Order: sequence, then structure tokens, then C-alpha cells
Amino acid sequence: MRINFESYSALQYRNRALSRQVEEFKSGEKYVMMEADYKKLLRFHNQEMERMERELAKAHSETITVRRYWSEVMDDLDKEHQAEVSRLLAKIERLEKEKLDLARQRDNTKDKLKERTQQYYSVAAELEEERGKNKKLTAQLNKNFENSSIPSSKQKAGKKKIPNSREKTGRKQGGQPGHKGHTRKQHVPDITYEIPAPAEYADNPDYYETGKIIRKQKISVILNVQIVEYTTKEYRNRKTGARVHALFPKGYVNEVNYDGTVKALAFLLGNECGVSHGKIRRLLSELTNGEIEISDGMINGLCAEFSARTGREKTEIIKKLMTSPVMNVDFTNASVNGKSAQVLVLASPSADAALYIGREKKGHKGVKGTPLENYAGTIVHDHDTTFYKYGTGHQECTQHDIRYLTGSIQNEAELEWNKQMLELFRKMLHYRNSLSENEGLSPTIVSELEAEYDRILETAEKEYTDEPPNDYYREGYNLFLRLRKYKENELLFLHDKRVPANNSLCERLARVYKRKQKQAVTLRSLKNLCYICDSLSIVYLLRSNEENVYQKIAEIYGRERPPKSEGKTDATA
Repeated sequence: MRINFESYSALQYRNRALSRQVEEFKSGEKYVMMEADYKKLLRFHNQEMERMERELAKAHSETITVRRYWSEVMDDLDKEHQAEVSRLLAKIERLEKEKLDLARQRDNTKDKLKERTQQYYSVAAELEEERGKNKKLTAQLNKNFENSSIPSSKQKAGKKKIPNSREKTGRKQGGQPGHKGHTRKQHVPDITYEIPAPAEYADNPDYYETGKIIRKQKISVILNVQIVEYTTKEYRNRKTGARVHALFPKGYVNEVNYDGTVKALAFLLGNECGVSHGKIRRLLSELTNGEIEISDGMINGLCAEFSARTGREKTEIIKKLMTSPVMNVDFTNASVNGKSAQVLVLASPSADAALYIGREKKGHKGVKGTPLENYAGTIVHDHDTTFYKYGTGHQECTQHDIRYLTGSIQNEAELEWNKQMLELFRKMLHYRNSLSENEGLSPTIVSELEAEYDRILETAEKEYTDEPPNDYYREGYNLFLRLRKYKENELLFLHDKRVPANNSLCERLARVYKRKQKQAVTLRSLKNLCYICDSLSIVYLLRSNEENVYQKIAEIYGRERPPKSEGKTDATA
């Protein structure tokens, strides 16, 4: 009911309001009010239009004024712009002209620079080539036994003195206080003379005998020539005329024969002492007061005779070499009748055996037919690739590596790898030499040394990449390539204690032959070279066996000589 009341009241109010409006319209008052409002509003709008027209006229006038001002300003700016453009065009024209001039100057300068650059590169190339030649000549002049494979025996006069590694103590020469003296060995005397005591001591009561006998000996060498002669009667057959006699003992062939003592002395003088044939003949004559006058032909034939009588010893040497786990090998130069030949040296560091073999050439032809061809052990050698075809393992001579590294340091002083590698080799050799006989190699230490070896090779590769080797001196670079390629063969001595680190054994043996040929021998045939090689091999064996070499050689010369077909010596062992 409340809602209906409110709605009803609202409708009543609205109806009342609408009724008043209808009455106003009917009476006309509303129209009068509306007209008055309209006129009032019209006047207001007319006033606003007039005001706006005045403002528009004023704005139009101001716009015209501003436009005139802007036109004047734009004209001024245009004039200034045209002037600036003209100035810039003139400047551009001038700069274009300067640009052309600079381009021509640049082209001329480029041509000159190109010409100078070509001259520079030409001069730099010539300079580099001359530096390379200079380095090569310097390396050749400074090459010696310390930085190359040249033996110390070829040290020329005026060159660097062979160093003595012993440290000076500052003490005087001779016996030192507190040390027991080293006296000469006294011998059993053949003749003894007693010196009477002087009367001033013997008859003086102030002196008495101490019981000590003072002895002083003088040793003499007396050569006694013993000549043993056999005689027998000769008979002649009346029918045939044949002459016959009793058989002479063995060794009595010619009218005058020399036994093994004479031959052994002459043999040792020639093959161990390097005495020439003429001096041997003269020395024997003077030692025997002219009793022994042997000929040069006999001295020359001693090696052939010795070689023919030592078949057993040569077989023993070959057996020792072939059963040895390690063998040192090397070729050395020889001269036969003015032409080049070779001597192959085989040696066993464990069996104390060595074999010299005369060959016409080195390489595979020099190895063919020798014990090395069928050897099945480890070979120690200089870097001769021929030897890599033989044996089962290989060790390169580290002493040669040290010499080549020294040469590289002298001729490539700007590099660091060669100094580091030289120090590493010395470190490895010191470690190996410090091991006792029963002490084994340490895998940990060996691994560390190998790792350092690889690191130094990486340094060498980087240095040679940054600064390529000179065409005239490539020994250092070639050494780097060889150390990298043959790493296993360079470091085998760190894995097998039986393997020596260098080939010094063969080098020492090779010098024995070199000294002999240089001092006292002129060979006319390869056969004579083989006889000498056999002789040197047997003498080394006898020395290794700690025998009296002179007596043993004399005994060998007393053996029956085999037939020529069996005792023939050729170039193969």
C-alpha cells in the first residue's frame, strides 16, 4: 500500500506541473517569456559575433603583418642561404681541385712507395740471404767435436782446447799430507849386491843397527836373440837325380824363419801402437844389434797370417755379438788405394766383444752378409736410417744430440727450446748414471722426463712457426723434427737399463782404426783392409779376456796355418 501511495503522489505532482505549463501556453505568457529569452540570446550571440569579427579582423591584420615580416626574414635568409651556397660551392670546387691534386700526389707517392717497398723487400731478401750465408759459414767455421759429429781427433791447431772437466783444488802437485804414498813395486832380484856399512857408523858406539834392511833396485830389460838351428844330411838318387832329406820340425820352412815372439812384437807395434813398417823394421834391428832384419813384405803379411790362424776367435766374437741383447754399430771411413771405403764396427757392451768388418760401401750393401743383417736385439747407433731396417729395437746416440743442440744454441741463440732440451738431456743422463747396479728405473720419474720432453718439442714447434728456419742453416730445425719423429728411439735408455745412452763404445773403437790408418797404413786392396779389421777384432777380444796379449799372439802365430781356401778373408764376417 505504501508503494502505491508514493507512486500516486508522484503522479499528482507531475500532473499539477504539467497543468500549469498548459495554462501558461494557453494564456500566452509562455510565448512572451520564450520570445524575450530568444531575443536576449540573439543579442548575446550578435555581440559575440561582432566581437569575434573584430578579433578576426585584428588577427587577419596581424597575420598580414607577420607574413610580411616573415617574408622579409625569409628573403634575408634566402639571400644568406644563396650566399652560403655560393660560398660552399666555391669551396667544394676548390676542395675538388685540391682532392684531384692530392689524388695525383697520392698516386705519385704510392708509385714511389711501391718502388721503395720493392727495393726494401729486395734488399731485405738479399740481407736475409746474406745473413743465412753468414750463419752457415759461421756454423762451418765454429764446427768442432763439441757441436757436431766431428771427432776430437780432428781438432785443428789454433782451435778451442779440449776441456778438462776436473775441478782444480788449488793444491800442489804430488803426494798430499796424510795420504799413503804409492811406491814402485819391488821385484825378486836376480843379482843382489850388499853394500858394506861405512866404518864411521859401524865402529862408532853412538850408532846401533835397527834391524831394517834398505833395498833399492834397478830394473833393466835385456833382449836376448836365440837362434835354434836344425841340420840334416841331404841325399841324391843316382837313378832319378832327386834330392831328399829328413823332415824338419813344424815351423821350419824357409832357410831362416821367425817364431811367434818376433811376429807378435812386430804385429803389436803395427796394430796397437800405430808404428809404420819402416820404423818396426828399424826398431827390431836396433834392439837386437842388427841380428833381426825383417823385410817390409813380411811385416805387411803379418795381418793376413794372423787372420788366417784366428778362425776360432772370430767365431767366438760373432757368437758373443749375436747372443748379446744390445749391440753398438757404426760405420767409419777408410781409404783403399786412394778410394773411399768403409769399416763397419760392431760391439757388445755386455759381452766385451767387438768386430771390425771392411766394406766397399756403407748402407744396406755394407750391412749385407755381416752378423748385423740377422741380428735380433737392440741396436745403438748414430742417426743412420740404414740401421732401422735391422734389429728389433733402436737407441740413438744422445751424445750426438747434445752436440747438435750445442751447435743450435750457438747459431740460433734467439731460441729457447734448444737450451731447454740440452738441459733435459743432461738431467736424463744424470738420472740414468746415478742408478746403482741393482736399482731399477722409476716409471714416475721417466714419465715426468717424457712429459718435459714433449713440452719442449711444443715450444720448438711454436718458435719455428713464429720464426721459420733459415734456408742456409736448418740443422736446428732438422734436429727438432728428428727428436719428435724418433722420440721412442731417443728415450729407450730410460725404459731398458741394458741399453746405453750413447754410441761412445763404437766411436772409441772406430778411432783405433782411424789412428792406425792415419799414422802408419797405406792399403792397396780391400783384402788388406779386411785383414787389419780381423786383427783389431782379435786384439780387442784378447784385451777383454785379460790375457797376456803378447804371449797369446805369439801362441797364435805358432798354430798351424789352415789351407788358403779355409783361411781366406773377404769383406764379410
